[in-house]
Amino acid sequence: MGQMLFSAGLAMVSAGIGMMAAAGVAAAQQVFGWREAVASTVKLILAWGVFLGLLWLLKRLLDGAAEAIQRWFARLAERRAAQGLVALMIERIMLLALMAARAAAAVLVLAGVSVLLTYSFSLFPATEHISVSLLAALWSALTEALSAFVHYLPRGLFVVVVCALAYYALQIARIFFRAIERGELHLRQFHPETAGITYQLLRVATVVLVLIIVFPYLPGSHTEAFRGVSIFLGVVISLGSSSAVSNMMAGVVLAYMRPFQVGDRVKIADTVGDVVARGLLVTRLRTIKNVEVTIPNSAILSGQILDYSALAKKQGLILHTSVTIGYDAPWRQVHELLKQAALATPGVLRDPAPFVLQTSLNDFHVSYEINAYTDRPHDMVQIYSDLHANIQDQFNAAGVEILSPAYNALRDGNETAIPEAERKPQTPPRAFRVRRMGDGEQRG
Repeated sequence: MGQMLFSAGLAMVSAGIGMMAAAGVAAAQQVFGWREAVASTVKLILAWGVFLGLLWLLKRLLDGAAEAIQRWFARLAERRAAQGLVALMIERIMLLALMAARAAAAVLVLAGVSVLLTYSFSLFPATEHISVSLLAALWSALTEALSAFVHYLPRGLFVVVVCALAYYALQIARIFFRAIERGELHLRQFHPETAGITYQLLRVATVVLVLIIVFPYLPGSHTEAFRGVSIFLGVVISLGSSSAVSNMMAGVVLAYMRPFQVGDRVKIADTVGDVVARGLLVTRLRTIKNVEVTIPNSAILSGQILDYSALAKKQGLILHTSVTIGYDAPWRQVHELLKQAALATPGVLRDPAPFVLQTSLNDFHVSYEINAYTDRPHDMVQIYSDLHANIQDQFNAAGVEILSPAYNALRDGNETAIPEAERKPQTPPRAFRVRRMGDGEQRG
């Protein structure tokens, strides 16, 4: 009954405006000379000039209000008068008020443009009929919009309340989980590393729940067109998000398994690098060549993960490399030289001490493996390089030949593989059991 009365009242007002406009047009049927034209033109220019001036003033007022709010909030933050949830609430309320003011200003500008256009057309007899038609159309559109707004107001208010409650609930949850992630709040049920992913899951679940609740209250939700579009979007999302869903599920599993942390040096598939970011869908690594690699979480979960940083600080990471030495070199001497090379390498720990393993007895040489501990997994490439250089220095200085690769052809036994600058003069070259005769020696 109330809706019918409201519609009837709007129709009566529209009819009255139309009659008044027609009467005004009939009264204006008179001679329109050059004086009237000049006067109308001056009125038109003045009206638009005043309108533009009001627009400029309104913009200045809104910009000044925004700057004042920002300065006031900055002063509160400096004095620490508002922190945590209180600061968040104050900031959101101020931003909401500013958005409402801008929206109201936009409505006023549109209304002003409509009124000014109607007034401009009414100044000249040739366009008075346009003025009447425009006024009637604007009033009809306004009444229809007002009627639809009044009818939808209770449902729209419910949607706004639900969205606002969900938004601020998520803001409170974000502060809560961020405190856990930073270590400011300790709960046995939540590990700091899983706080971020738990908040993301909660946010996704909250958004889905809000959409389910407010869907029946959206404008046009009961129309066939709206339902058709919803079904189409659902089919598109379900067909195109299979890989995204698998990556998301893998991201959740990885988050709660905690196979690595952000900042760890890891090897995933053939990529070695530092973990710079871990999300629901992908994990990002930065390699030693400063290249950022993005790996889908599903690929990580289905493959092998090597974490070089997991035990490096507590027990040390073992770096190992192999070298092959001939059977003529005493193995105890080789062990000692390898240990000295490891201890001379920056980044290698003295405790636990390096140790050597003989991994195989080959046809022409013995394979030795030096194992050294380090607590700097991020420098492992440089440590390996320094270790290899020190091994060469130690063996060359001791006169022990490194047979890597092995010599499998007829070699000149009078020449050793040790660099000439580091050879010992007192060590005679070893040949094919044939002694060379010097210039002063007699041949027998």
